[in-house]
Amino acid sequence: MNTHRSVLFVPHGSPMFALQPGAAGNAMSDVVRQLPTPRAIVVVSPHWETRVPTVGTASRLETIHDFGGFDPRLFEIQYPATGCPEAAKQVVAALEAAGLPVATDAQRGLDHGAWVPLRQMFPDADVPVIPLSVQHHGGPQHAYRVGQALAPLAQQGFLIVASGNVTHNLRDWQLVRMTGQPTPDYVQQFADWVHTQMSGHHTDALLNYRQTQPAGTRAHPRDEHLLPLFTALGAAGADAQPEAFYRGIYDHVIAMDGYAFH
Repeated sequence: MNTHRSVLFVPHGSPMFALQPGAAGNAMSDVVRQLPTPRAIVVVSPHWETRVPTVGTASRLETIHDFGGFDPRLFEIQYPATGCPEAAKQVVAALEAAGLPVATDAQRGLDHGAWVPLRQMFPDADVPVIPLSVQHHGGPQHAYRVGQALAPLAQQGFLIVASGNVTHNLRDWQLVRMTGQPTPDYVQQFADWVHTQMSGHHTDALLNYRQTQPAGTRAHPRDEHLLPLFTALGAAGADAQPEAFYRGIYDHVIAMDGYAFH
């Protein structure tokens, strides 16, 4: 696959993905090797929600262990990423130029939705990182608009990394783990539907997935983990060709599909 655009939608699974990256992790590592070394990474994580788009401007980024009840080894992992206040100002300017309200946060570090995939793709933590929050209340259209605002940065040496999951139903995850039931049919059905819409450039259907796909609300009872996909679509541009660099199900109910754009 020859990837030309510096935009990725990547899965981050559960926190255990950091210890068990498997085939999805290998695919993420491989796709990054096909991109030029970025000047900085803008990482969008569903685990940082704010009222307005908020840009992290810290020079040193704390590794946030924002979870509980998992393998104790996870809490020992540190991802020693650095920020870049100068590059963060460019992110702020890009969002403002698109008419979006913007805030900054000089303390924000990297939650597991950010550091887990970044650690897999950039294990040496040698590229500056700028965290960017999501706005659940804004819905898919707002997330897409944020991506459109970031699009010029992808042409200026920035890598846009939108981190999420194509399916994310924690109640089903707990139920399957406790009962040993098989993976519900909707998981693969919804992932297949998303792939078809992505491949066919059916952006309107994706943005209105809760109305156009019967499994949409079960795949995402709350859609914060799918919003980064729309940000990636907006950042890649309407003429971009999405291509899945990995497709598969992890931990029973989490579709780990990842997309690059060319």
